[in-house]
Amino acid sequence: MKILILDHDGVLALSSQWGGRFKKKGFDSNPETPLDIRMDSFDSKAVKVLNEIIELTGCEIVVSSDWKKHGTLDDMKEMYKTRGIKEPLDLTPNIKDCKNFVNEHEWMAMWELEHSRAVEIKNWLHDHPEVTHWAAIDDLNMGKDGSSWKLWGLDNFVHCKRPHNEGIKQSGIKEKILKFLE
Repeated sequence: MKILILDHDGVLALSSQWGGRFKKKGFDSNPETPLDIRMDSFDSKAVKVLNEIIELTGCEIVVSSDWKKHGTLDDMKEMYKTRGIKEPLDLTPNIKDCKNFVNEHEWMAMWELEHSRAVEIKNWLHDHPEVTHWAAIDDLNMGKDGSSWKLWGLDNFVHCKRPHNEGIKQSGIKEKILKFLE
């Protein structure tokens, strides 16, 4: 099975779409609030690139984004469907539910969010041995960089670097993802 582990902010929801859910504080986590209020929009060109990757590789999507705090897997499936994207297969676990890799390497405050998300991804992969190919894409830098203090990084990682107005549309990103999934 081929898996694309996907963040939203900085990857599909670009800087022009960011923050709508936070401006509506108090509504963003209420399950009675409509999804279009709890979740920001996705960039249409970023969605096009994602759909091309899915079509070329036949990959499934696993959501690693912190948007999983604002909705269930069923909510994500509905949101993806309304945005014209194949429904995600699953969500990565929250760090508090992770049992593996949590103490893998020394935690440093400057990498806390990145390290936590990498641990969530590693736990999901650990629990799904049927995965043959995978790539994770995020605007947080979770890749290994060869330094002795970032050993916890992910091998099959694609970084959407700043500026946050390009995301998955950045030159070379699609090709990097395809390399991991082919």
